[in-house]
Amino acid sequence: MFVAFDSLPETARVWIYQANRTFTEEEMKSLKAELQQFLQQWTAHGADLKAGFATPYNRFIVIGLDQQQAAASGCSIDASVHFIQSLEKKYGVNLLDRMNVSYKQGEYIAYKPLDEFRKMAKAKAVSPKTIVFNNLVNNKYEYEQDWEVPASESWHSRFF
Repeated sequence: MFVAFDSLPETARVWIYQANRTFTEEEMKSLKAELQQFLQQWTAHGADLKAGFATPYNRFIVIGLDQQQAAASGCSIDASVHFIQSLEKKYGVNLLDRMNVSYKQGEYIAYKPLDEFRKMAKAKAVSPKTIVFNNLVNNKYEYEQDWEVPASESWHSRFF
């Protein structure tokens, strides 16, 4: 069952997928419709899953699931991954590669391979104050509080 992301409780589980490029406005219209359609029919063992999404910066897909109603099962998680893979093919983007880092450079969102980000940190091209996207957050509360943080306050701090 699709619901507005804002209506999900703070305990809702989240999955964050970062794109290697910004989606165009036309792509965003189509992408949002596809996300809504998928979440409307997303189930676990026949039970509707109460889920919503956000698309911050036209660059990330954040799926939230209220597990108080029904929790995701292995099969439902597989279905969501297959859906994300279909989006990768349709839009020619990379959404599942976790070995990349997204961070802010002013208003611009940069996307670099982890090794390159590490080298940039050593060369002081990025600093502990650089705002990074911590895609390892687990729930909506963490997403709202700890997703966009200085590198010094996330797992990225090990590079400084």
